[in-house]
Amino acid sequence: MRHPILAFPLRVFEYHRPVGMTVAGAGVSVLMLLPLAYIVYYALSAGAADWARIWSKWLPVLLANTLGLGAAVALVTLLLGTSLAWLVTRYEFAGKGIWSWLLATPLGIPTYIMAYVYTEMFLPGGWAQSAARLLGGPEARLPLLYGAFPAVVMVLSLATYPYVYLLVRASLVNHNITFDEAAQIQGVTRLFRFLRITLPLHRPAVMAGLFLAVMYVFADFGAVSMMRYSTFTRAIYLELAGRTDRVGASMLCLVLIVLSAVLFWLERRNRSRSRYYQTVGTFRPVPGRRCGWSGTALIWSYFLLVFGSATGVVIAFLVVKSVEGIRAAGLPEDLGSYAFNSLFVSVAAASAAVFLIVPVAYLATRYQDRLYQFYLRCAYAGYVLPGPIVGVGVLFIAIHLFNPIYGTAGTVILAYLIRFLPEGLQALEASFQQVKPHLEEAARSLGSTFHSALLRVLLPMIRPGIVTGWVLIFVSSMKELPATLLLRPLGFDTLAVRIWIETSEEYYELAAPAALLLIGVTFPLFALLLARTTRQTLP
Repeated sequence: MRHPILAFPLRVFEYHRPVGMTVAGAGVSVLMLLPLAYIVYYALSAGAADWARIWSKWLPVLLANTLGLGAAVALVTLLLGTSLAWLVTRYEFAGKGIWSWLLATPLGIPTYIMAYVYTEMFLPGGWAQSAARLLGGPEARLPLLYGAFPAVVMVLSLATYPYVYLLVRASLVNHNITFDEAAQIQGVTRLFRFLRITLPLHRPAVMAGLFLAVMYVFADFGAVSMMRYSTFTRAIYLELAGRTDRVGASMLCLVLIVLSAVLFWLERRNRSRSRYYQTVGTFRPVPGRRCGWSGTALIWSYFLLVFGSATGVVIAFLVVKSVEGIRAAGLPEDLGSYAFNSLFVSVAAASAAVFLIVPVAYLATRYQDRLYQFYLRCAYAGYVLPGPIVGVGVLFIAIHLFNPIYGTAGTVILAYLIRFLPEGLQALEASFQQVKPHLEEAARSLGSTFHSALLRVLLPMIRPGIVTGWVLIFVSSMKELPATLLLRPLGFDTLAVRIWIETSEEYYELAAPAALLLIGVTFPLFALLLARTTRQTLP
């Protein structure tokens, strides 16, 4: 008899591979690897002359801009995210519970909307220019944000600091005060306790947050394009859309994939070579220091500055511009159809992705089988495939393998599925790990079949993870811009595409209602998840 090799040592059933799920997992793996395979194929088919052209035209500037932007955003998000997390977890003040999740809300605002708001504010006659003239006189002028490196860093940092904030905050909540007390007994000062004990213990959370922020910068297309700053994602889109050069776009994609893979490897290597265990038996949380009215005022001022810059000014600007546009010409006639298109492809992608995730997550968590672990790694391939790269890869797939979906909304749905499937996979994988396999085994021992136990016992128990994964994929799909621009059929515009088109032509009053509607659809779902997570992790 063949003995099982399982994630859990005790199991009453003989090990076998579920045929249906194994085939489904193989299909998901192939689907996730196909875009990467086609990109590598086209890139390796390029000759020395093509690489020389790309090097002379793009690569040195793109490498400098992309890496420099990633490093600058990492530094700013490190300062913002860690300081906000420290204040929220180490001090007690009025409104702490609300601020805990309000500070994470910028994740619900697409970067291209934030970039659109800030660039328009600094145009002649914009809010920022008007404030400058009010404070500095009629001749006062602020520089435009187009192509300005500090402006791009500011926008992307405001959009991505919540990655660091959320992870560091969750880590600080679980900090054991006994380490600090032991160091204090030895005469270590507060500053050295922070530098030598607190920071090293929470370095995994800091590094994971910085990794997510930098990967987001590498993948961002909307903000850098609206602010006319050249990075790999913008160059890939221009190379494909402007010259229809698949080989050139694939070469740039390959370089960006290598950069993302190296960053992913470094982060994993740093995490695997380090240990940051905290004892459980003697665990005591760090009590928050109570703030008086002056301390509360200072903390609120800092929070209002960050929240106002990242979320408040964006919402206020969109509301004002929407009112101005509606008063002048009414609502855009096709706004409803744009919203329907966005909802249609996002709901379809989220539903299909969750359906495909279930077998991969189940097999990877229930069996320590190399084949199933390979399925899991393939399913996470979307993490190193930014939106433009997924768009290019899906375009190749539609042309060569699935020609019937070429030029239809099916290509957009497929791109969303490949791009955001890993986000849902994380939620479902965690949910499966929390359910003991003995419950399934008890159902099987009472006469249930494998599929009956899965449908009637396991899936109802992981329903919160399914809902969370669906919402994450849906929200990300609603915001996706580059893949939609590359793959959408003629006449099929989404809210994200219309925002891009209207702002590119400087019709800001027409873009504002679409942007406000997009945030209005995605923000409540995202805020609900954040509030739920915050309530579960507050000390």
